[in-house]
Amino acid sequence: MSDLTLVLLAAGTSSRFGLQVKKQWLRIDHKPLWQFVAQRLEETNLFKKIIITSSKDDLAFMKHYAAYTFVEGAATRQGSLKNALAEVETEYILVNDIARACINEAFLETILSQKLSADCIVPYLKASDTIVYDDVTIDREKVKLIQTPQLSRTAILKQALQNDTEYTDESSAIVAHGGSRNFVLGDEAAHKITYIHDLKKLPCLSAPSLDLLSGNGFDVHAFDDGGEMFLGGVKIDSAFGFKAHSDGDVAIHALIDALLGAAGMGDIGMLFPDNDATYKGIDSKELLKSVVGKLINFGYCIINVDVTIAAEKPKLGAYKLEMRHTLASILQIDSSRVNIKATTTEKLGFIGRGEGVGVLANANLKYFDWTK
Repeated sequence: MSDLTLVLLAAGTSSRFGLQVKKQWLRIDHKPLWQFVAQRLEETNLFKKIIITSSKDDLAFMKHYAAYTFVEGAATRQGSLKNALAEVETEYILVNDIARACINEAFLETILSQKLSADCIVPYLKASDTIVYDDVTIDREKVKLIQTPQLSRTAILKQALQNDTEYTDESSAIVAHGGSRNFVLGDEAAHKITYIHDLKKLPCLSAPSLDLLSGNGFDVHAFDDGGEMFLGGVKIDSAFGFKAHSDGDVAIHALIDALLGAAGMGDIGMLFPDNDATYKGIDSKELLKSVVGKLINFGYCIINVDVTIAAEKPKLGAYKLEMRHTLASILQIDSSRVNIKATTTEKLGFIGRGEGVGVLANANLKYFDWTK
């Protein structure tokens, strides 16, 4: 049985990456980068357990993809690692940043072969350029460019991280704690994705799938004698509103479900539960903006949406163009790709009796193409 746990750090905000898409959600075919890296390393069969740290906002969605152990990260890399360490029971721990995507088995074996030589095994690259520090040229032969993954004795790493000092890697913490480290020559292929142009340096990454992702949503709301009516983000001239926890915009609610369905992200009730006072009376446009933000962060692009509103009353023909423009602005697509239809049910059912409104929505997404 392996005495080694793998920890993949994927809780970062990608603040230096330069895109709204988080780098851990860039698609390699259909797989987000974090899953691609995890499965690539899992296939080596070297690990008893794989732990992935995630931001709070990403955690639930990550769990849809795989059955690894997921741990909520922290504001710093070290904080995320400390959270993960609470789940580690093996003698050794291998820590890798998810942004180092092209780790191969031979590189891992090189690191693991030295596990008895020190408390932490650290891969590094030699500096080939002239190095100037604080306006002084220094000996580049003494410079090491540190990489991950790093192999550590779990007990010693846990002890080394018990203070509040922030370290940039595991080996620095262990050495500061009095432990030992041994260096092994790293691998150019283990280049870290920090900026967009770094993606071109990683030949193991393939382009995202071009598949179309479709979803549908359906919602109904009964009329309420009081309140204002909003549909498709537009205020409707009406003597009555909707019975709802939020503002009752049934068109946006159906649209949100369609978008979430296309992305495999559940439904509106999971993101915005109707027993949460935070969303009491909330403007549904704000809910839609939140969902669009998540879709972009998770590597999706919205192609088009189609919304059908079934209502005997009020009449909606005069509002369809405004709905189109309002929704297009929030969805960050051209208004020509937002279609709004209004129909009746020919006096049939609760809609035909004028008791409420039903809406059917469809949405199409694609993956963000980072190759372009």
